Amino acid sequence: MIHPFRARHGRAPAPGRRTAGRPALVPVAIVSLGLVLTGCAQESGATSPDDVVGQGYVSGDGSVKTWDVSDRDDPVVLTGTDFEGNAIDTSEWAGDVVVLNTWYASCAPCRAEAPDLVALANDRADQGVRLLGINSTDDAGAALAFERTFEVPYPSIEDTRGEAIATLEGSVPIQAVPTTVVLDREGRVAARIIGRAEGSTLTGLVDDVLAEDA
Repeated sequence: MIHPFRARHGRAPAPGRRTAGRPALVPVAIVSLGLVLTGCAQESGATSPDDVVGQGYVSGDGSVKTWDVSDRDDPVVLTGTDFEGNAIDTSEWAGDVVVLNTWYASCAPCRAEAPDLVALANDRADQGVRLLGINSTDDAGAALAFERTFEVPYPSIEDTRGEAIATLEGSVPIQAVPTTVVLDREGRVAARIIGRAEGSTLTGLVDDVLAEDA
């Protein structure tokens, strides 16, 4: 068989010598693919195995962690203003189960989980369940458009300065958007979901907290 390089140029390239005009593309492609995969993992809120093994996590669309009543820290109190200018103070909701959800309008998993959050807010309102969003990204126009689109019945704190997130992170790490945190009737962190909250998972966590003694 005639070597294709010899056929075009009359001689074969020397062993181990790079052919001029033919850069090595494969390593670049591999590096690029690695960067893409890394970005997807970061955006999905994925955690390393060391984050979940033996720590009460359950793998799913998002990782879930729960805290036994005896292991819960001090109550979390969030204050701020919603996107319609109303004051929010979760200390006024003592005795209720509170679900906190971080989000922003262009976040794909936030949009995917929105119907389940809305359903939870509507279905469990008469049982003493309140929902509160925390949005550190959007202006009022984008946030209110999102709320109209999904018919969101609960408020969200405008948190572009990060004060609400900083308060919450004093009790529980917020490693991704969206993250959903369930507070018990005393305002203590009872559960957390990193990433998209599946409706059945979130409802189960809320029902478990509702079943605890007041």
